[in-house]
Amino acid sequence: MPPEFGDPNAPTRPVWLVRQTTDGPQLPDAITEADAAWARAQGFAGRTGQICLLPDHAGGIVGALYGIGRESPRHHRERYVLATAAEKLPAGNWRLANQPAGFDPALGALGWLFAQYRFARYKKAEPASAHLVCPEGVDAKRISALAEGEFLVRDLINTPASDMGPAQLEQAARDLAARHGAQISVITGDELIARNFPMIHAVGRAGAEPPRLLDLRFEGRGPRVTLVGKGVCFDTGGLDIKPASSMALMKKDMGGAANVLGLADTLARLGMTRDLNLRVLIPAVENAISGNAFRPGDILTSRKGLTVEINNTDAEGRLVLADALALADEEAPELLISMATLTGAARVALGPDLPPFFCDDDAVAAAMQAAGMAHADPVWRMPFWNPYETMIEPAIADLDNAPGGGFAGAITAALFLRRFTGKARHYLHFDIYGWQPSAAPGRPKGGAGQGMRAILNALPELLK
Repeated sequence: MPPEFGDPNAPTRPVWLVRQTTDGPQLPDAITEADAAWARAQGFAGRTGQICLLPDHAGGIVGALYGIGRESPRHHRERYVLATAAEKLPAGNWRLANQPAGFDPALGALGWLFAQYRFARYKKAEPASAHLVCPEGVDAKRISALAEGEFLVRDLINTPASDMGPAQLEQAARDLAARHGAQISVITGDELIARNFPMIHAVGRAGAEPPRLLDLRFEGRGPRVTLVGKGVCFDTGGLDIKPASSMALMKKDMGGAANVLGLADTLARLGMTRDLNLRVLIPAVENAISGNAFRPGDILTSRKGLTVEINNTDAEGRLVLADALALADEEAPELLISMATLTGAARVALGPDLPPFFCDDDAVAAAMQAAGMAHADPVWRMPFWNPYETMIEPAIADLDNAPGGGFAGAITAALFLRRFTGKARHYLHFDIYGWQPSAAPGRPKGGAGQGMRAILNALPELLK
C-alpha cells in the first residue's frame, strides 16, 4: 500500500486548521457564524487532533475544523500534527483551507502520508480512505519519497524472521538495487573466511541460513558516503541465550539494515544518488545456537587484524559491524555512518523515541542534531568518551566485546566500533531502537525509521 496524495482534480472538501489559545479556538474568519456556533456547541477547542465536522443543511459534510494545538513549542507533544486527521476524517479528498502561523505544511503532509501505513502481509487491513491534496508550495515528490523510504523500513522490520532471514534481507537489497539501477555483490558462507570477514562468519555460522555481506553501490559523481547497517535477522543471544521476554522483539535486530536501505531508497528516489558515490554495506546473519556457534571466551581475529575476546555472545552486533566498517574505511569515504539496534543502555539513557548518535566533530554533530529537530526525526548526541577506552581493552586480546561493570554500555559499544575506522573523514554511529512500542499518530506500533531524515537533511552540511 504505497503512500499517496489526493487527486487535485477530483472534488475536495476543506479542512481548516485551528490553533488553541487561552481565549478559546482561533476559528478562521472564512467559516460562517453558523459553523462557528456549531463548533462551540460541540466543545471544539482546537486541541491537537480534535476534529469538528461541519454539516450542510441536508445532513452532508461540507468541511471540517481540525485542532493543531498551541503554537508554543513546549506544548508540541505530537510529532505529526496532521496524522490524526488522516486517520479520523471521513473518506474522500481533503485540502488545507488555511495555514496558521508556525504550521509547517511539508511536515503536516508527511505526517498525513505516514498515517496511511498498513502492515497487511499476514492480515487484511483496510486501506487509508481520507486523502490530502498536496498543499500548495510543498514538494509532493520529496514528501512521497520520504514516506516510501519509511514504509520500506517498517515493512522490513515488521516481517518476522521466518520470512526475513539473511536470504530474504539479501533479496530486499537486490530489489532496491534493481529498482534504482545500483550494483550489488554478496559474499556468502565460507567465502567470508576466504575474503577476510572472520567475525561476520563467526557470528552467523550457526544460523539456519549462511551469513553474508551485502554490498550495494550507487555510482554517482560526488563524494563517497558509506552506510553500514546491522543486519542481525534474529538474535537468540547465542550461547549466552536471552530469556524469552528479551527474545520476543528480536526480529527487529536488523533495524539498522532496514534503516540504511530505507535511506538509500529515499536518496535514490530524490535523485540525490547522482551526486553521491553511495555505498551500503549490510552484514546479514542470525545469531543462533548450534554445535558450531561461537563461544564465550573465544578470541576472534577481525578483518582489521585486531583480536576480540568474546565475553558475551549476545554482544554480537558490534562484531559483524566491525568487519563491515573495516571494509568501508579502506576506501576512506568522506562520510561513514553506522546504524544499529545495538545496546539496551541507549534505551535506558534516552528511551525508545530518541536515538543517540556519536560523533567526534562538533560542527558535524550540531548540524545533525539541528536537522533532526527541524524535520521531526530527533537524534541526540552522546560522546565518544576517550577515558572509557580502557574498559574495552581486556587482558588477553586487543578488544573486549562486552566489558563488565554495567556502566556506559552505549558509549563502550560506540568506542569499540570506532576502533575499526580512522581513514574516513567523518564517522557517525547511530544506536537506534527501530521500534514504536505503542501507537502514536502517524506511528503505529511496530517497526520505525529513526535518523534517516536527519541524515538526509544534514548531508549538505556534513559534506562541506
